[in-house]
Amino acid sequence: MERYKIIKEVGDGTFGSVWRAINKQTGEVVAIKKMKRKYYSWEECINLREVKSLRKMNHPNIVKLKEVIREHDILYFVFEYMECNLYQLMKDRGKLFSEAEIRNWCFQVFQGLAYMHQRGYFHRDLKPENLLVSKDIIKIADFGLAREISSQPPYTEYVSTRWYRAPEVLLQSPTYNSAVDMWAMGAIMAELFSLCPLFPGSSEADEIYKICSVIGTPTENEWAGGLKLARAINYQFPQLTGTHLSTLIPSASEDAITLVTSLCSWDPCKRPTALEALQHPFFQSCFYIPPSLRSKTTVTRTPPSVGTRGALEQKYARRYCGTQPNLKSMSNISSAKSHVTLSTGVQRKLEMNNQDAIKNDKSLKSSTKQPRYRPPARNSPTSVNIGKTARGVSDTTEKMANMTVGSGRLPARQPLAPPMKAGGWHGQSDLFLGRSQGIQPGRTYSRKVVG
Repeated sequence: MERYKIIKEVGDGTFGSVWRAINKQTGEVVAIKKMKRKYYSWEECINLREVKSLRKMNHPNIVKLKEVIREHDILYFVFEYMECNLYQLMKDRGKLFSEAEIRNWCFQVFQGLAYMHQRGYFHRDLKPENLLVSKDIIKIADFGLAREISSQPPYTEYVSTRWYRAPEVLLQSPTYNSAVDMWAMGAIMAELFSLCPLFPGSSEADEIYKICSVIGTPTENEWAGGLKLARAINYQFPQLTGTHLSTLIPSASEDAITLVTSLCSWDPCKRPTALEALQHPFFQSCFYIPPSLRSKTTVTRTPPSVGTRGALEQKYARRYCGTQPNLKSMSNISSAKSHVTLSTGVQRKLEMNNQDAIKNDKSLKSSTKQPRYRPPARNSPTSVNIGKTARGVSDTTEKMANMTVGSGRLPARQPLAPPMKAGGWHGQSDLFLGRSQGIQPGRTYSRKVVG
């Protein structure tokens, strides 16, 4: 830890505190999370869920874990630094976000989720406080509750902040999967449009009541499994008809309404996956496929003249807001290399490098049968029927890895940008006060998170 200069504390929670610091050698600003409990062996440190999951992931929309340091039985996580979290952007905001801003953030988060789910993990604690923002880049953070999809049930009943908790978890289902992350994203997306929580329940029972008041009481046809879960705990759903989302988030487009509606489906099997969400019409304008990456089977057409082609390039550069990633960057998956440093006290570090997770990627690609992918890239200037081209999940996720919305132009192909060096860290992930409502000043909600 002597290599870092602590600047100030930026957050304190149940499990640890977060500090802003500077690497004395490189000048890089980082966020250091200091855990409150003691760790007496290195093995229990590297077996923590947060460490195990982040070691296997390296994605532009997942916060990067740079180091794990154990010194004098105290554990430190060194992360890249981000400016703020999504909750901080929403609270006390006087006007609504534009749909372009919301589309940009959600598109990036779904890319990170698609990558995470493909690698066998789901987050279980998605909420605005755990989505970190620097400029127009957003990243998923806080993997303390992350779980492997292949792990054996029963799972913990109390996961995630109540307002973003999926109904199957509220009804104490012993088994659930990555669909809980999709439910949380539906609630977050609706909140971005209205600046008010969609399901602000004060207890588990009140949370289910709030959900029923919005999407209606589930029927046997809608969610037979949920009614069975309710009977098992002797719970009876309130009989409510629900409210159309367009009345709750009037600023949202029809495409946004349909996406939120599908994400907040009672039945987890009916919610879209992260990859399916990326193909929703709401994100239609986020796709631009350069000619060099278009399928060779695409129907050929007579190319336009030089002047016409230049005009078309400028037109579509303004229209399509996604940028094409450098595909090689996705292979730089971080893994771990541990070594011992002798100094005042014993310090052991886990530094992130590239080898183990690359092997993990290769074995994953060779053992998984990839479903077909149909990107919604209509109106692309020189392509026809691109939506009919078969693409694998892995290939699609990698190609979309660095896409962001709202750039306004199409940059030349270039390597992945270096990590952000300015920014902030979400501070109060475990205890925070009520939000002020920019749209409805008279309504206030208190938020509580049990660690």
